[in-house]
Amino acid sequence: MKSYRKELWFHTPTRVAFINITSQVEECLKESRIREGLVLVNAMHITASVFINDDERGLHHDYTLWLEKLAPHEPVSQYRHNDTGEDNADAHIKRQVMGREVVVASTNGKLDFGPWEQIFYGEFDGRRRKRALVKIIGE
Repeated sequence: MKSYRKELWFHTPTRVAFINITSQVEECLKESRIREGLVLVNAMHITASVFINDDERGLHHDYTLWLEKLAPHEPVSQYRHNDTGEDNADAHIKRQVMGREVVVASTNGKLDFGPWEQIFYGEFDGRRRKRALVKIIGE
């Protein structure tokens, strides 16, 4: 069995952002030369997420509004975590809801997706450099 590892780096200018990373993950699969296996993609920061869904602008807008209603950023004093001097407790909660990682099977060197599925990096406390890990195992 072979394995491959690569870190994808991001710097979003906004606090919240959704980035389609499907093509970057496909490039990793190509670089790995693994034809049959599993592709893990996970956020390496506790205020970011990796998830699979549709690449549709309205859906991403809906996610942003829904997550903000679920865990509003302000007032920051509403969260005990922020008593430490942080202001990102809401980002931790949003990450928990959206998930840390995805695993996708690969067959014949291609990601096994259903219709409309894409991989996204979700950022909830942006404006600084962060990363996601791509780990591929197989033959």
